Amino acid sequence: MTKCPVMHGGLTHNAEANTAWWPNTLNLDMLHQHDGKSNPYGKDFNYGAEFLKLDLEAVKQDLKALMIHSQPWWPADWGHYGGLMIRMAWHAAGTYRIADGRGGAGSGNQRFAPLNSWPDNANLDKARRLLWPIKKKYGNRLSWADLIILAGNMAYESMGLKTFGFAGGREDIWHPEKDVYWGAEKEWLAPSDARYENVAQPDTMENPLAAVQMGLIYVNPEGVNGQPDPLKTAAQVRETFARMAMNDEETAALTVGGHTVGKAHGNGDASQLGPEPEAADINEQGLGWNNHTQRGIGADTVTSGLEGAWTSHPTRWDNGYCYLLLNYEWELKKSPAGAWQWEPINIKEEDKPVDAEDPSIRHNPIMTDADMAMKMDPSYRQIIERFAKDFDYFSQVFARAWFKLTHRDLGPKARYLGADVPNEDLIWQDPVPTVNYILSNHEIDELKSKLLDCGISHSDLISTAWDSARTYRGSDHRGGANGARIRLAPQKHWSGNEPARLDRVLEALEKLQKELSKPISLADLIVLGGCAAVEQAAHAAGVATSVPFSPGRGDASIEMTDVESFAPLEPIADGFRNWLKQDYAVSAEELLLDRAQLMGLTAPQMTVLVGGMRVLGTNYGGSEHGVFTSSVGVLSNDFFVHLTDMAYRWQPRSDGLYDLVDRETEVAKWTATRVDLIFGSNSVLRAYAEFYAQDDNKHRFVHDFIKAWCQVMDADRFDL
Repeated sequence: MTKCPVMHGGLTHNAEANTAWWPNTLNLDMLHQHDGKSNPYGKDFNYGAEFLKLDLEAVKQDLKALMIHSQPWWPADWGHYGGLMIRMAWHAAGTYRIADGRGGAGSGNQRFAPLNSWPDNANLDKARRLLWPIKKKYGNRLSWADLIILAGNMAYESMGLKTFGFAGGREDIWHPEKDVYWGAEKEWLAPSDARYENVAQPDTMENPLAAVQMGLIYVNPEGVNGQPDPLKTAAQVRETFARMAMNDEETAALTVGGHTVGKAHGNGDASQLGPEPEAADINEQGLGWNNHTQRGIGADTVTSGLEGAWTSHPTRWDNGYCYLLLNYEWELKKSPAGAWQWEPINIKEEDKPVDAEDPSIRHNPIMTDADMAMKMDPSYRQIIERFAKDFDYFSQVFARAWFKLTHRDLGPKARYLGADVPNEDLIWQDPVPTVNYILSNHEIDELKSKLLDCGISHSDLISTAWDSARTYRGSDHRGGANGARIRLAPQKHWSGNEPARLDRVLEALEKLQKELSKPISLADLIVLGGCAAVEQAAHAAGVATSVPFSPGRGDASIEMTDVESFAPLEPIADGFRNWLKQDYAVSAEELLLDRAQLMGLTAPQMTVLVGGMRVLGTNYGGSEHGVFTSSVGVLSNDFFVHLTDMAYRWQPRSDGLYDLVDRETEVAKWTATRVDLIFGSNSVLRAYAEFYAQDDNKHRFVHDFIKAWCQVMDADRFDL
């Protein structure tokens, strides 16, 4: 037998070989998952500029035409793809969760594993394939991420809803994400108990998760762990939607509006379905869940397993959902595929929807357990009854909730593109007022001098600027220094911001602000103070350089701040300042990695920032852990020099810290945390540490630190 000349498995299932051999190794891949090599556009492509050249009205008309152009390979229910396109857009956006800002529709990630193969996303591969001719036509000016959401909007408009608006600006990724934790389960739809301390108490669901089971967007449509009980389901619905930034009225509106159109599919034998897209044979060309033994399309499709429409007219935007839910009694039945669903008792023939393919046949409408929760839960019922009485009010609430659902992860309004962007500023967009002043380089230099002489230590200036900016999350583009929300509740009370120290710094900055001849924002003063102190530290290290500063930040008011929604941005750890709020099951170095990824940092940037922050004396509470220098406040590479010096060894202590011990004298010189030592123990991070410890890289270290520092300070400046 001839030996094959290529490695077996190394290019496919064994791609994470090092992690398989050493599962406790800190995996840095999440910091480099979108490094540009996978992006065919290249570094000079500007999607925003391309989108603004797009004939958006033409795209919208093409999408509306597509809705009613049924294809024989995947027929449209009632000749209209609206329900399918809405489900696709909803399931793209509905993965968003406020805990870490990850998920959502902002990157077109539904095209890739695992989302493209989640059980709850069954047959959405067909929706995206139906959209391909439109994507092909408009090409580089229309990302998949924008197209998916726009298709949902046009589906609603084509059925009669006046939508609230649409914004472009979502850029596609080009390979599966590695930074999103979807749960620890190893099987699809594993019992939800696995992610709860107590499944009867939905708020005990593991953070940052929001969906109740692996492979679901929200809740199990048949009930908790597949057992119907509307009141128990109501509790799960309330918790999971709250984790996706929705209140009770928004939740009810989305439930009603989402089920006003389209249908569930369970008219067949689920065992006849082929594997999901990622497991399908090569000849399936990326399509999954195919039925090659029976018809398996149109009215015979199996998707969720439930079968039927929710309303009498599933291609019409109307109030039929509320009418049917409230005016009929409902009983449990099994769908043809064997799933639990609720059906009405003694329903009038004219209230039954017609068959999706044969209008001479009528079927019972259906409700999921989550739908019945809208009727059985007292709070939800009150909202549904109001919707039933005032269709215009319901339509307005839904349109706004749908806009929020599909745009929440797009970030502040400054990132919104296109003619259909609503004029109204919405509080969940974290609005920040604009400023109208311009600062010359001379004025900036004068401000730097005043900040350095205003009675605040340089380390406090740096720490305050860092704490203000570090809240930025690239996942949903929230947080950051713009708005100076560090001076408002809840941020000013966060323990990680050292409230007593922060109050002292803010008091001094506000005093200086009042003395200035120009109305400079506090947000700009906070960042400029940090930049000035870093610049002084670089000069002290013998590097004559200037730290760039971009003015233009505004000061948000408490009225512009959705206080409750900012709670998830509170840091529980900051390895850059060597701080943990408490001990966690996750290691300190993993928490550092997560924070760095959310801030958009690479592994070298994370490395240089940690080393610089240590020698600048910015540790939380003035701790000396990891401050491997006798010249605190000088931007030197001492952290890396001493970390890699083999004249010392690291001795574990009983309190979880480590002593740097002189090998000859056995005298402890410095102390360190796990975050400090990971830069010497992890082989990749040690390579970076050694790079910055080199004698010929002292200046390189300073310049790289300043560049990374400026990236953090300006991460939320979408106007630059």
